[in-house]
Amino acid sequence: MPGCSMPAPPGTEGPEPSRDSPSPRAWLTRNLLVLSVVSFLQDTASELIYPILPIFITVVLGAPAAVLGSIEGLADGIGAIVSPFAGRAADRMGRKPLIAAGYGLAGFGKLLIALATAWPTVLVARSIDRFGKGLRGSPRDALITDGVVAAQRGKAFGFHRAMDTWGAVVGPLIGLVAYEALHHQIRPLLWIAVIPAVLSVALVALVHDPRRDRVILLSREAAEVGHRAPTDPATLVPLPPLFRRVVAILTVFSLVNFPDALLLLRLHSIGFSVAMTILAYATYNIVYASFSYPAGALSDRLSRSRIYAVGLAFFSLGYIGLGLTRSTALAWVILCAYGMFAACTDGVGKAWASSLAGPALQGRAQGIYQGFTGMAIVMAGVWAGLMWHGTGGVPLLISGVVAGLFALWLWVAPPDRVRVDAVFTPPR
Repeated sequence: MPGCSMPAPPGTEGPEPSRDSPSPRAWLTRNLLVLSVVSFLQDTASELIYPILPIFITVVLGAPAAVLGSIEGLADGIGAIVSPFAGRAADRMGRKPLIAAGYGLAGFGKLLIALATAWPTVLVARSIDRFGKGLRGSPRDALITDGVVAAQRGKAFGFHRAMDTWGAVVGPLIGLVAYEALHHQIRPLLWIAVIPAVLSVALVALVHDPRRDRVILLSREAAEVGHRAPTDPATLVPLPPLFRRVVAILTVFSLVNFPDALLLLRLHSIGFSVAMTILAYATYNIVYASFSYPAGALSDRLSRSRIYAVGLAFFSLGYIGLGLTRSTALAWVILCAYGMFAACTDGVGKAWASSLAGPALQGRAQGIYQGFTGMAIVMAGVWAGLMWHGTGGVPLLISGVVAGLFALWLWVAPPDRVRVDAVFTPPR
């Protein structure tokens, strides 16, 4: 009829509209707080291990750099493959069971690393750990968006990434103190890391999952009348075209974003000792943690693609700088500047992806975004590891130049030239 419009099918309405005047602290939900503490503890465990893992694999266990790149690449690849399936499952069955299983597997993986006497065991352990990350990542990030309007998700994801990354500060510092106290023994540090990993799993019990409650309720109602629980039609529709375009762009960039383990190996080749490597990695994470929330909050006010472009510019600076310098002092400064890349892209990227999908598709959106970009990082780890040849200068320079071109592209011709919230705000 003239003057009337039919409503769009569930889930096809594109990015969520923002509310006019959300409460300044509406984004700081209970789930966000609990999941932030969980991530803090898990990252404390992970990052206690991460700075010493390249040295543990290549020096203690005697594997070449190509094996290190392949281990990290394959492990991250497993997580990337799992992530889209976990995201889709989270939209249909709820987020909490997958989150708990994911953190549990990560803890088990760390236990296996502590027991490892040969690099294939580390490969299995890292694969289990990253499988757990793929299983929990998209359901957790989808749960973070519940109750948070699109216009405040930069703050929400920025806060979560800040808490997560403070674990990456505390973990290496605990490792450094223990490394010195234990007379430069590496293996005891691997056992210490198991403790916060176990604590993080226990805290998942405090999470409230409204989608899980809805699934249980529908299942009970269906059982009472002898039918299967209905499938939410909103979870079956395609994701919006703009979401797919943005994910494609970020995936192509990720082909030059190889695992940070290779950057730490570069520091070691420049002349960093184990203690210096751990401390440098901690200072990198201080920068990352300190600027994650401001970058996320700024992305709520400005174009997320522009903030992401700034992050890529810091990536370019970090890779080119580390590829050229032989000075330990300058490398330390460059690594800190590189921390701005993660601060401007990690949480911002997740907020960007979430704002381009409807509320019923958050798990799938996060799973596809994290899965595709993660798989590209796998490929980057493999080619960079094969081209490393001792110092790693060539792959660092290649990635740095390509990232600089991507930064310029996103700044000059961003895919979200018009604010998404403004485009999709319904007329009054």
